[in-house]
Amino acid sequence: MHSNPRIAIIGAGPGGLTLARILYLHGIVATVYERDVHPLSRPQGGSLDLHEDSGLLALERAGLRNEFQAVARYEDQGMRLLTKNGQLLFDDQNPSDGNRPEVDRTALRSLLLDALPATMIRWNCALSELEEAGGNCWNLSFGHGNEGPFDCVVGADGTWSRVRPYLSTYEPQYSGLCFVEFGIDDIDRLHPDLATLVGRGMLNVQGDGKALIVQRNGNAHVRGYAIFRVPMGWVERKFDFKSARAVRGGLIQEFAGYSENILGLFRACNDDFAVRPIFALPTGHSWVHRPGLTLIGDAAHVMSPFGGDGVNNAMLDAAELADLLIKRRSSDNAVAEYERMMFDRVVASAKGAAEGAATFLSHDGQALALAMFQSHQGPRH
Repeated sequence: MHSNPRIAIIGAGPGGLTLARILYLHGIVATVYERDVHPLSRPQGGSLDLHEDSGLLALERAGLRNEFQAVARYEDQGMRLLTKNGQLLFDDQNPSDGNRPEVDRTALRSLLLDALPATMIRWNCALSELEEAGGNCWNLSFGHGNEGPFDCVVGADGTWSRVRPYLSTYEPQYSGLCFVEFGIDDIDRLHPDLATLVGRGMLNVQGDGKALIVQRNGNAHVRGYAIFRVPMGWVERKFDFKSARAVRGGLIQEFAGYSENILGLFRACNDDFAVRPIFALPTGHSWVHRPGLTLIGDAAHVMSPFGGDGVNNAMLDAAELADLLIKRRSSDNAVAEYERMMFDRVVASAKGAAEGAATFLSHDGQALALAMFQSHQGPRH
């Protein structure tokens, strides 16, 4: 074993980059392999809210809390709940008082990338397989050849992790919920009435067994999700995604009976749509420790987005694993201890996310949403 373990991180998302950054601060240079060709080759998704005891704590340990303040949006923590007829049920009047600041995924990723030497990130590297190299080490196979050996390979590669099958036979299961994602640019200038409807944060509208969640992002952009509880593949069969006009018209038709103000969100949206079926691993997902391998973030415990714990869990995974690797210098002992801690820690948020997915769009879903919103009123913890 080298004095510093040779570490490969698969995936340059928030979890993988946070791990790389904290290790780098302590003299351990890991190699991050990312399938994306470059940082802006594909959209990174919408806005995230970071929590004080997880995502923000990880940024503190990464020495990036001050840099985060430059991209954080404390003013966009508001929440609004409307009926399908436009009746206002809940409106957070003091969004900036919360302690879960919003940040765009792209901004967070850029912040972390800028804090690492460019030589630590290997772009256009899609992992194809792992191969044991002896001595509890692993080689990595990519389209361009092999890399390694590594003392520790960390799968930070998301829902459909290529590392997970070497540790666990479980696969994420479809929750029954499917999101159709859309966006509206420059909403404050071009659509001031819709900007007021959305507010400073997140708008939630439910009715007739479907829902809309619309969330403010940076740069006057909002990202919305039309949500259906349907069999897998229903959305792709229902809407003609080859035609933006057809998708827009189909959404307006599906949400017939909603107020014209709310339907205006569909009429104003861009031509880019995406289908986002929601998958999750079983609550309590774990595996038997295997030397030289581990998982963080969605690769380890992907769950529904209800609760907002996904990225926060990933970044806290990274911080805890980094801390143990730094203290132990024996990567195998560090990984084994990290896994024991992580398995216990994520159970509560996994249960909450599973319950949220199960009850969302239920017969009393709107009442449950109102109760959840009210529980977050005032300073948020």
